[in-house]
Amino acid sequence: MHQDREHLEEMIHVACLWEATARKPGNVHPAAGFVDLAYDDFVRAAQVVAPVLARSAELKVGPTVLAAIRATREALGRNVNLGIVLLIAPLAAVPPGRTLVTGIGDVLEGLDNEDAALVYEAIRLAAPGGMGTVEDQDVSAAPTESLLTVMKRAAEWDQIAAEYANGFGVVLEFAASHFVDSPSGWEQWNTSIVHLQLKLMARFGDSLIARKCGAAIAGEARQRAQRALESFEESASLVSREVAELDVWLRGDGHRRNPGTTADLIAAILFAAFRDGHADFENARQALNDAKDSAAGQDILINERRR
Repeated sequence: MHQDREHLEEMIHVACLWEATARKPGNVHPAAGFVDLAYDDFVRAAQVVAPVLARSAELKVGPTVLAAIRATREALGRNVNLGIVLLIAPLAAVPPGRTLVTGIGDVLEGLDNEDAALVYEAIRLAAPGGMGTVEDQDVSAAPTESLLTVMKRAAEWDQIAAEYANGFGVVLEFAASHFVDSPSGWEQWNTSIVHLQLKLMARFGDSLIARKCGAAIAGEARQRAQRALESFEESASLVSREVAELDVWLRGDGHRRNPGTTADLIAAILFAAFRDGHADFENARQALNDAKDSAAGQDILINERRR
């Protein structure tokens, strides 16, 4: 469990950096970028939002989300981390002395209309892709309900909203269960995080892919992730045809199949695991330093199969 704001900031920072650094199929990482987005953008975004998110208990969730997105916009000029900010802000608001499982409910129930208005402003500022519109409580207008209520409205089609609606059930389940094998060293952490991505995509799909590409493509992404997961769990190796094919396919069509919501969930799961002691934070931090030292110029792991 976290002890002070400085330590909380460090855990948020490392969680965001590991999400970006792991060689996850379809996502930006040190060996793969998009035309308009690079690994360094995520590194910079992590630097600017970690100190803001660490103040969530003090500032409240809505002001924290807006301040973090403003900081990102000022530093990078575009959306990089809206989903991560939306997920970590309530988790970071749980008071010291309480676990996330016992404390997140009170945070969510305390969210009000002001939080909703500020989060709506943050979403408009970030201008994420694939948002669409809804008849009631659309982000283009001022909300009339609490943040929790509007998130419940969106939970059917948005995995981040569903976490609010369901008490962060997915984040807390995987935070408590996924790291029981205690990864050690950067290759094990990388493998564990990619494994986590495959498990999440195979079980839940990815709502960003669904919004951008439709239900059929989202269903195919889920099936391909299931095949890659089965291949990984049979061989305990990321160097497999199925994992490489998933990576190539997700990067097709101008990166529209990028599993961005899954990446956001991974950052939140990592933070939750660090915060409540389900994963060894000090080991993860040292492994991240090793990963950064080893990343330069190396096309490794999930990319080896394609060479």
